[in-house]
Amino acid sequence: MTDTIWPPDFEDCTDHKYLVLVQSLRGAIRSGQLSIGDKLPPVRELAWELGITPGTVARAYKIGVEEGLLNTTVGRGTFVADGRMDPVWGPEPLVTETQNEDIDLRAVRVPDVGQDAAIRAAMVQVASHGAPYLLCPDAKSDHVARQAIVKWIGPDIAGRVSADDVVLTLGAQSASVISLQCCLHGPAPAVLTEDITFPGVRHACRLLRAEVIGVAMDEHGLRPDRLEDALRRHGGQVLVTSAQAHSPTTTHTPLARRQEIAELARKYNVQIVEDDCYAIACSDVPSYRVLCPDRAWYLGSLTKAVSSALRFGYLVPPEGRAQLARHVAQSNFYGVPQPMLDICAEFILNGPAEDIRRRVVNVIEERVRVAVNILGSWDIRWRADTPFIWLKLPQGWRGSTFVRACDAEGIRIKSADEYALPDGHAPNAVRIALAPELPVADLQAALEKVSTLLANPILGSDN
Repeated sequence: MTDTIWPPDFEDCTDHKYLVLVQSLRGAIRSGQLSIGDKLPPVRELAWELGITPGTVARAYKIGVEEGLLNTTVGRGTFVADGRMDPVWGPEPLVTETQNEDIDLRAVRVPDVGQDAAIRAAMVQVASHGAPYLLCPDAKSDHVARQAIVKWIGPDIAGRVSADDVVLTLGAQSASVISLQCCLHGPAPAVLTEDITFPGVRHACRLLRAEVIGVAMDEHGLRPDRLEDALRRHGGQVLVTSAQAHSPTTTHTPLARRQEIAELARKYNVQIVEDDCYAIACSDVPSYRVLCPDRAWYLGSLTKAVSSALRFGYLVPPEGRAQLARHVAQSNFYGVPQPMLDICAEFILNGPAEDIRRRVVNVIEERVRVAVNILGSWDIRWRADTPFIWLKLPQGWRGSTFVRACDAEGIRIKSADEYALPDGHAPNAVRIALAPELPVADLQAALEKVSTLLANPILGSDN
Protein backbone atom coordinates (compact mmCIF):
# COMPACT_ATOMS: atom_id res chain seq x y z
CA MET A 1 0.00 0.00 0.00
CA THR A 2 1.40 3.43 -0.93
CA ASP A 3 0.75 6.59 1.04
CA THR A 4 -1.07 8.16 -1.95
CA ILE A 5 -4.09 5.84 -1.75
CA TRP A 6 -7.04 7.71 -0.26
CA PRO A 7 -8.72 6.50 1.75
CA PRO A 8 -6.24 3.78 2.77
CA ASP A 9 -6.88 0.06 3.03
CA PHE A 10 -6.20 -1.28 6.53
CA GLU A 11 -6.51 -4.98 5.72
CA ASP A 12 -2.75 -5.66 5.97
CA CYS A 13 -1.93 -2.72 8.19
CA THR A 14 0.67 -3.37 10.93
CA ASP A 15 1.35 0.25 11.91
CA HIS A 16 -0.75 2.60 14.03
CA LYS A 17 -3.90 3.23 12.00
CA TYR A 18 -4.08 6.94 12.75
CA LEU A 19 -0.53 7.35 11.35
CA VAL A 20 -1.42 5.40 8.21
CA LEU A 21 -4.45 7.65 7.78
CA VAL A 22 -2.38 10.81 8.19
CA GLN A 23 0.28 9.55 5.76
CA SER A 24 -2.40 8.69 3.20
CA LEU A 25 -3.91 12.14 3.67
CA ARG A 26 -0.55 13.83 3.09
CA GLY A 27 0.10 11.76 -0.02
CA ALA A 28 -3.37 12.38 -1.47
CA ILE A 29 -2.96 16.14 -1.07
CA ARG A 30 0.54 16.10 -2.60
CA SER A 31 -0.61 14.02 -5.56
CA GLY A 32 -3.69 16.14 -6.21
CA GLN A 33 -6.13 13.33 -5.43
CA LEU A 34 -7.48 15.70 -2.77
CA SER A 35 -7.68 19.37 -3.76
CA ILE A 36 -7.87 22.58 -1.77
CA GLY A 37 -11.39 23.03 -0.46
CA ASP A 38 -12.40 19.37 -0.75
CA LYS A 39 -14.65 18.32 2.09
CA LEU A 40 -13.64 15.17 3.94
CA PRO A 41 -16.20 12.69 5.28
CA PRO A 42 -17.44 13.20 8.83
CA VAL A 43 -15.48 11.31 11.47
CA ARG A 44 -18.07 8.61 12.13
CA GLU A 45 -18.85 8.13 8.44
CA LEU A 46 -15.18 7.63 7.49
CA ALA A 47 -14.63 5.37 10.50
CA TRP A 48 -17.57 3.17 9.43
CA GLU A 49 -16.31 3.05 5.84
CA LEU A 50 -12.77 2.05 6.88
CA GLY A 51 -13.72 -0.28 9.71
CA ILE A 52 -11.78 1.68 12.35
CA THR A 53 -12.83 3.60 15.44
CA PRO A 54 -14.09 7.21 15.30
CA GLY A 55 -11.32 8.09 17.76
CA THR A 56 -8.68 6.98 15.23
CA VAL A 57 -10.17 9.21 12.53
CA ALA A 58 -10.54 12.14 14.93
CA ARG A 59 -6.90 11.78 15.96
CA ALA A 60 -5.74 11.78 12.33
CA TYR A 61 -7.90 14.81 11.51
CA LYS A 62 -6.49 16.64 14.53
CA ILE A 63 -2.91 16.02 13.36
CA GLY A 64 -3.92 17.21 9.88
CA VAL A 65 -5.20 20.46 11.37
CA GLU A 66 -2.03 20.88 13.44
CA GLU A 67 0.09 20.44 10.30
CA GLY A 68 -1.99 22.93 8.33
CA LEU A 69 -3.29 20.26 5.95
CA LEU A 70 -6.90 20.62 7.06
CA ASN A 71 -9.33 23.21 8.34
CA THR A 72 -12.17 22.26 10.66
CA THR A 73 -15.19 24.50 11.17
CA VAL A 74 -17.90 23.66 13.68
CA GLY A 75 -21.16 23.02 11.85
CA ARG A 76 -19.54 22.87 8.40
CA GLY A 77 -17.03 20.03 8.54
CA THR A 78 -13.41 19.30 7.69
CA PHE A 79 -11.80 20.61 4.50
CA VAL A 80 -8.43 20.41 2.73
CA ALA A 81 -6.69 23.66 3.68
CA ASP A 82 -5.27 26.31 1.40
CA GLY A 83 -1.51 25.98 1.78
CA ARG A 84 -1.22 29.76 1.65
CA MET A 85 -3.25 30.14 4.83
CA ASP A 86 -1.60 30.73 8.20
CA PRO A 87 -0.99 27.55 10.20
CA VAL A 88 -3.02 26.78 13.28
CA TRP A 89 -0.87 27.81 16.22
CA GLY A 90 -3.19 26.78 19.01
CA PRO A 91 -4.47 28.86 21.90
CA GLU A 92 -1.44 28.78 24.17
CA PRO A 93 1.05 31.69 24.10
CA LEU A 94 4.65 31.11 25.07
CA VAL A 95 4.65 34.24 27.24
CA THR A 96 2.03 34.11 30.00
CA GLU A 97 0.42 37.42 30.87
CA THR A 98 -0.03 38.13 34.57
CA GLN A 99 -3.54 38.73 35.86
CA ASN A 100 -3.13 41.30 38.63
CA GLU A 101 -6.20 40.17 40.52
CA ASP A 102 -5.01 36.56 40.71
CA ILE A 103 -2.18 34.65 42.35
CA ASP A 104 -0.38 33.50 39.22
CA LEU A 105 1.39 30.16 39.70
CA ARG A 106 1.61 29.43 35.96
CA ALA A 107 4.67 31.23 34.61
CA VAL A 108 8.23 30.58 35.80
CA ARG A 109 9.74 33.94 36.70
CA VAL A 110 13.18 34.87 37.96
CA PRO A 111 13.48 36.00 41.60
CA ASP A 112 14.49 39.63 42.05
CA VAL A 113 17.90 39.50 43.71
CA GLY A 114 19.24 42.81 42.41
CA GLN A 115 19.52 42.06 38.71
CA ASP A 116 18.02 45.39 37.65
CA ALA A 117 20.70 47.51 39.29
CA ALA A 118 23.46 45.13 38.20
CA ILE A 119 22.36 45.14 34.56
CA ARG A 120 22.07 48.94 34.58
CA ALA A 121 25.58 49.15 36.00
CA ALA A 122 26.81 46.92 33.18
CA MET A 123 25.07 49.20 30.67
CA VAL A 124 26.82 52.25 32.14
CA GLN A 125 30.16 50.46 32.04
CA VAL A 126 29.65 49.44 28.41
CA ALA A 127 28.59 52.98 27.47
CA SER A 128 31.83 54.34 28.92
CA HIS A 129 33.89 52.22 26.52
CA GLY A 130 32.86 54.37 23.57
CA ALA A 131 32.53 51.38 21.20
CA PRO A 132 30.98 52.17 17.78
CA TYR A 133 27.45 50.86 17.14
CA LEU A 134 27.05 51.23 13.40
CA LEU A 135 27.56 47.81 11.79
CA CYS A 136 26.02 44.36 12.09
CA PRO A 137 27.71 42.10 14.65
CA ASP A 138 30.07 39.50 13.25
CA ALA A 139 32.41 36.75 14.44
CA LYS A 140 34.96 39.35 15.52
CA SER A 141 32.62 41.69 17.36
CA ASP A 142 30.79 38.94 19.26
CA HIS A 143 33.95 37.02 20.21
CA VAL A 144 34.12 38.42 23.76
CA ALA A 145 30.48 37.55 24.36
CA ARG A 146 31.16 33.98 23.21
CA GLN A 147 34.09 33.81 25.63
CA ALA A 148 31.68 34.93 28.36
CA ILE A 149 29.33 32.05 27.55
CA VAL A 150 32.20 29.56 27.81
CA LYS A 151 32.79 30.88 31.33
CA TRP A 152 29.05 30.79 32.12
CA ILE A 153 28.57 27.18 31.00
CA GLY A 154 31.66 25.96 32.84
CA PRO A 155 34.30 23.42 31.85
CA ASP A 156 32.46 20.13 32.19
CA ILE A 157 28.78 20.40 31.22
CA ALA A 158 29.19 20.73 27.44
CA GLY A 159 32.75 19.46 27.14
CA ARG A 160 35.94 21.42 26.72
CA VAL A 161 34.52 24.08 24.42
CA SER A 162 36.05 27.33 23.25
CA ALA A 163 34.50 30.55 22.00
CA ASP A 164 34.71 29.14 18.46
CA ASP A 165 32.26 26.39 19.47
CA VAL A 166 29.56 28.84 20.66
CA VAL A 167 26.77 30.38 18.59
CA LEU A 168 24.86 33.27 20.18
CA THR A 169 21.08 33.53 19.81
CA LEU A 170 18.06 35.57 20.85
CA GLY A 171 17.19 33.32 23.78
CA ALA A 172 16.83 29.55 24.17
CA GLN A 173 13.78 29.27 21.90
CA SER A 174 15.79 30.89 19.12
CA ALA A 175 18.63 28.43 19.75
CA SER A 176 16.17 25.53 19.58
CA VAL A 177 14.77 26.66 16.22
CA ILE A 178 18.26 27.17 14.78
CA SER A 179 19.40 23.70 15.84
CA LEU A 180 16.32 22.14 14.24
CA GLN A 181 16.85 24.13 11.05
CA CYS A 182 20.37 22.72 10.90
CA CYS A 183 19.20 19.12 11.41
CA LEU A 184 15.85 18.68 9.66
CA HIS A 185 15.64 17.82 5.98
CA GLY A 186 13.37 16.17 3.45
CA PRO A 187 9.64 16.59 2.76
CA ALA A 188 8.45 14.97 6.01
CA PRO A 189 10.89 15.75 8.83
CA ALA A 190 10.22 14.15 12.21
CA VAL A 191 11.21 15.22 15.72
CA LEU A 192 11.05 12.99 18.78
CA THR A 193 10.61 14.45 22.26
CA GLU A 194 9.14 13.67 25.67
CA ASP A 195 5.42 12.94 25.42
CA ILE A 196 4.89 15.68 28.01
CA THR A 197 6.99 18.66 27.06
CA PHE A 198 7.43 22.43 27.14
CA PRO A 199 5.11 24.09 24.56
CA GLY A 200 8.06 25.79 22.88
CA VAL A 201 9.02 22.43 21.33
CA ARG A 202 5.62 22.17 19.66
CA HIS A 203 5.82 25.77 18.46
CA ALA A 204 9.25 25.24 16.92
CA CYS A 205 8.16 22.06 15.14
CA ARG A 206 5.00 23.69 13.77
CA LEU A 207 7.10 26.56 12.48
CA LEU A 208 9.32 24.11 10.60
CA ARG A 209 6.47 21.81 9.45
CA ALA A 210 7.94 18.88 11.32
CA GLU A 211 5.96 15.99 12.74
CA VAL A 212 6.31 15.65 16.52
CA ILE A 213 6.50 12.12 17.95
CA GLY A 214 6.09 11.68 21.70
CA VAL A 215 8.22 9.23 23.68
CA ALA A 216 7.05 7.92 27.05
CA MET A 217 8.92 8.82 30.23
CA ASP A 218 9.46 7.29 33.64
CA GLU A 219 11.01 8.69 36.82
CA HIS A 220 14.42 8.86 35.09
CA GLY A 221 13.29 10.62 31.92
CA LEU A 222 12.90 9.22 28.42
CA ARG A 223 12.46 5.45 28.34
CA PRO A 224 15.10 3.92 26.02
CA ASP A 225 12.81 1.03 25.03
CA ARG A 226 10.04 3.42 23.99
CA LEU A 227 12.54 5.63 22.18
CA GLU A 228 13.85 2.69 20.16
CA ASP A 229 10.31 1.57 19.39
CA ALA A 230 9.46 5.07 18.11
CA LEU A 231 12.60 5.17 15.97
CA ARG A 232 11.79 1.80 14.43
CA ARG A 233 8.20 2.79 13.71
CA HIS A 234 8.55 6.40 12.65
CA GLY A 235 12.19 7.11 12.00
CA GLY A 236 13.14 10.61 13.03
CA GLN A 237 16.04 12.94 12.53
CA VAL A 238 16.20 14.75 15.88
CA LEU A 239 15.55 14.01 19.54
CA VAL A 240 14.73 17.15 21.55
CA THR A 241 15.05 16.62 25.29
CA SER A 242 15.53 18.39 28.61
CA ALA A 243 17.56 15.88 30.57
CA GLN A 244 18.88 18.08 33.37
CA ALA A 245 15.65 19.73 34.58
CA HIS A 246 12.56 18.79 32.61
CA SER A 247 9.57 21.10 32.43
CA PRO A 248 6.94 20.39 33.64
CA THR A 249 7.86 17.19 35.53
CA THR A 250 11.20 18.31 37.16
CA THR A 251 12.67 14.96 36.01
CA HIS A 252 16.47 14.67 36.01
CA THR A 253 17.96 12.02 33.74
CA PRO A 254 20.91 10.24 35.41
CA LEU A 255 24.15 9.48 33.61
CA ALA A 256 23.46 5.78 32.98
CA ARG A 257 20.16 6.56 31.24
CA ARG A 258 21.79 9.29 29.15
CA GLN A 259 24.44 6.82 28.02
CA GLU A 260 21.73 4.40 26.85
CA ILE A 261 20.02 7.15 24.88
CA ALA A 262 23.31 8.31 23.39
CA GLU A 263 23.92 4.78 22.11
CA LEU A 264 20.48 4.74 20.48
CA ALA A 265 21.24 8.08 18.82
CA ARG A 266 24.37 6.57 17.28
CA LYS A 267 22.59 3.38 16.26
CA TYR A 268 19.76 5.20 14.48
CA ASN A 269 21.81 8.20 13.30
CA VAL A 270 19.75 10.72 15.27
CA GLN A 271 20.86 14.19 16.36
CA ILE A 272 20.17 15.17 19.99
CA VAL A 273 19.12 18.71 20.92
CA GLU A 274 19.43 19.21 24.68
CA ASP A 275 17.59 22.25 26.06
CA ASP A 276 19.19 23.11 29.38
CA CYS A 277 17.51 26.45 30.08
CA TYR A 278 15.75 25.23 33.25
CA ALA A 279 18.96 23.86 34.77
CA ILE A 280 19.73 26.98 36.80
CA ALA A 281 22.29 25.49 39.16
CA CYS A 282 25.48 23.99 37.79
CA SER A 283 25.41 20.22 37.42
CA ASP A 284 28.06 17.53 37.78
CA VAL A 285 26.28 15.30 35.22
CA PRO A 286 27.65 15.78 31.68
CA SER A 287 25.35 16.76 28.85
CA TYR A 288 24.78 14.77 25.68
CA ARG A 289 27.29 17.15 24.05
CA VAL A 290 29.95 15.38 26.20
CA LEU A 291 28.60 11.86 25.66
CA CYS A 292 28.25 12.11 21.88
CA PRO A 293 30.01 15.28 20.70
CA ASP A 294 29.55 14.31 17.06
CA ARG A 295 25.74 14.57 17.17
CA ALA A 296 24.59 16.54 20.24
CA TRP A 297 23.51 20.19 20.39
CA TYR A 298 23.57 21.91 23.79
CA LEU A 299 21.57 25.10 24.36
CA GLY A 300 20.56 27.45 27.15
CA SER A 301 20.07 31.10 28.05
CA LEU A 302 20.25 33.64 30.87
CA THR A 303 16.46 33.78 31.08
CA LYS A 304 15.80 31.55 34.10
CA ALA A 305 19.00 32.26 36.04
CA VAL A 306 19.41 36.02 35.54
CA SER A 307 16.69 37.92 33.70
CA SER A 308 13.93 37.21 31.19
CA ALA A 309 14.45 40.69 29.75
CA LEU A 310 17.86 39.65 28.41
CA ARG A 311 16.90 37.66 25.34
CA PHE A 312 20.38 36.22 25.30
CA GLY A 313 20.84 32.55 24.49
CA TYR A 314 23.56 30.25 23.27
CA LEU A 315 24.02 27.08 21.29
CA VAL A 316 26.96 24.66 21.32
CA PRO A 317 26.64 22.54 18.15
CA PRO A 318 28.35 19.19 17.59
CA GLU A 319 32.02 19.23 16.76
CA GLY A 320 32.67 20.84 13.39
CA ARG A 321 29.13 22.27 12.96
CA ALA A 322 29.41 25.66 14.68
CA GLN A 323 30.01 27.47 11.39
CA LEU A 324 26.87 25.93 9.88
CA ALA A 325 24.81 26.99 12.90
CA ARG A 326 26.31 30.48 12.76
CA HIS A 327 25.25 30.82 9.11
CA VAL A 328 21.73 29.65 9.95
CA ALA A 329 21.53 32.14 12.83
CA GLN A 330 22.66 34.94 10.53
CA SER A 331 19.98 33.95 8.04
CA ASN A 332 17.39 34.31 10.80
CA PHE A 333 18.40 37.61 12.41
CA TYR A 334 21.93 38.57 11.23
CA GLY A 335 23.21 38.51 14.80
CA VAL A 336 22.46 39.39 18.41
CA PRO A 337 22.51 43.22 18.67
CA GLN A 338 25.96 44.47 19.60
CA PRO A 339 24.82 46.48 22.64
CA MET A 340 23.26 43.32 24.09
CA LEU A 341 26.43 41.35 23.37
CA ASP A 342 28.53 43.92 25.19
CA ILE A 343 26.17 44.22 28.17
CA CYS A 344 25.96 40.46 28.70
CA ALA A 345 29.71 39.99 28.24
CA GLU A 346 30.40 42.72 30.81
CA PHE A 347 27.82 41.25 33.16
CA ILE A 348 29.34 37.76 33.02
CA LEU A 349 33.06 38.48 32.73
CA ASN A 350 33.39 41.50 35.00
CA GLY A 351 30.07 41.73 36.80
CA PRO A 352 28.02 39.80 39.35
CA ALA A 353 26.38 37.24 37.03
CA GLU A 354 27.63 34.18 38.92
CA ASP A 355 26.74 35.69 42.29
CA ILE A 356 23.25 36.47 41.02
CA ARG A 357 22.85 32.90 39.81
CA ARG A 358 23.73 31.63 43.30
CA ARG A 359 21.25 34.02 44.93
CA VAL A 360 18.53 33.00 42.48
CA VAL A 361 19.11 29.34 43.37
CA ASN A 362 18.91 30.19 47.08
CA VAL A 363 15.53 31.87 46.63
CA ILE A 364 14.23 28.93 44.61
CA GLU A 365 15.41 26.46 47.26
CA GLU A 366 13.56 28.45 49.94
CA ARG A 367 10.35 28.43 47.90
CA VAL A 368 10.62 24.72 47.16
CA ARG A 369 10.93 24.04 50.90
CA VAL A 370 7.72 26.01 51.47
CA ALA A 371 5.89 24.04 48.77
CA VAL A 372 7.14 20.65 49.97
CA ASN A 373 6.22 21.43 53.59
CA ILE A 374 2.64 22.19 52.53
CA LEU A 375 2.07 19.74 49.67
CA GLY A 376 4.49 16.99 50.65
CA SER A 377 1.74 14.59 51.68
CA TRP A 378 0.46 14.58 48.09
CA ASP A 379 2.09 12.92 45.07
CA ILE A 380 4.55 15.61 44.00
CA ARG A 381 7.84 15.67 42.08
CA TRP A 382 10.31 18.41 42.88
CA ARG A 383 13.94 19.44 42.80
CA ALA A 384 15.53 21.92 45.17
CA ASP A 385 16.84 24.07 42.30
CA THR A 386 13.79 23.91 40.00
CA PRO A 387 11.23 26.74 40.37
CA PHE A 388 8.07 24.64 40.02
CA ILE A 389 6.58 21.38 41.24
CA TRP A 390 4.70 18.62 39.42
CA LEU A 391 1.58 17.46 41.24
CA LYS A 392 -0.18 14.23 40.32
CA LEU A 393 -3.81 14.63 41.27
CA PRO A 394 -5.52 12.23 43.67
CA GLN A 395 -8.57 10.17 42.81
CA GLY A 396 -11.62 12.39 42.49
CA TRP A 397 -9.91 15.15 40.54
CA ARG A 398 -9.27 15.64 36.83
CA GLY A 399 -6.71 18.17 35.63
CA SER A 400 -9.07 20.57 33.90
CA THR A 401 -11.57 20.48 36.78
CA PHE A 402 -8.88 21.09 39.36
CA VAL A 403 -7.51 24.04 37.39
CA ARG A 404 -11.00 25.55 37.31
CA ALA A 405 -11.44 24.97 41.04
CA CYS A 406 -8.14 26.73 41.76
CA ASP A 407 -9.13 29.52 39.39
CA ALA A 408 -12.33 30.03 41.38
CA GLU A 409 -10.08 30.62 44.41
CA GLY A 410 -8.04 33.21 42.50
CA ILE A 411 -5.10 30.82 41.96
CA ARG A 412 -3.83 30.19 38.43
CA ILE A 413 -1.99 26.94 37.68
CA LYS A 414 -1.29 24.87 34.55
CA SER A 415 -2.86 21.55 33.67
CA ALA A 416 -0.81 18.75 32.11
CA ASP A 417 -3.00 19.23 29.02
CA GLU A 418 -0.94 22.32 28.17
CA TYR A 419 2.19 20.17 27.88
CA ALA A 420 0.74 17.20 25.97
CA LEU A 421 1.51 16.69 22.29
CA PRO A 422 -1.39 17.06 19.81
CA ASP A 423 -1.88 13.29 19.47
CA GLY A 424 -0.71 12.42 22.97
CA HIS A 425 -2.32 11.62 26.30
CA ALA A 426 -2.04 14.03 29.21
CA PRO A 427 -1.50 12.56 32.68
CA ASN A 428 -3.79 13.62 35.49
CA ALA A 429 -1.44 16.27 36.86
CA VAL A 430 -0.69 19.99 37.12
CA ARG A 431 2.41 22.17 37.25
CA ILE A 432 2.64 24.79 39.99
CA ALA A 433 5.24 27.54 39.64
CA LEU A 434 6.50 29.09 42.87
CA ALA A 435 5.99 32.79 42.03
CA PRO A 436 9.08 34.53 43.43
CA GLU A 437 7.35 37.90 43.09
CA LEU A 438 4.85 36.88 45.80
CA PRO A 439 5.63 37.41 49.50
CA VAL A 440 6.33 34.04 51.10
CA ALA A 441 3.23 34.38 53.30
CA ASP A 442 1.01 34.82 50.22
CA LEU A 443 2.60 31.81 48.54
CA GLN A 444 2.02 29.74 51.68
CA ALA A 445 -1.63 30.80 51.84
CA ALA A 446 -2.17 29.94 48.16
CA LEU A 447 -0.55 26.50 48.49
CA GLU A 448 -2.60 25.77 51.60
CA LYS A 449 -5.75 26.50 49.58
CA VAL A 450 -4.47 24.12 46.91
CA SER A 451 -3.93 21.43 49.53
CA THR A 452 -7.43 21.96 50.92
CA LEU A 453 -8.91 21.60 47.44
CA LEU A 454 -6.96 18.38 46.87
CA ALA A 455 -8.52 16.92 50.00
CA ASN A 456 -12.04 17.85 48.92
CA PRO A 457 -12.68 16.77 45.32
CA ILE A 458 -15.80 18.02 43.58
CA LEU A 459 -18.42 15.28 43.20
CA GLY A 460 -18.23 13.81 39.71
CA SER A 461 -14.97 15.54 38.73
CA ASP A 462 -13.30 12.20 37.98
CA ASN A 463 -15.79 11.32 35.26
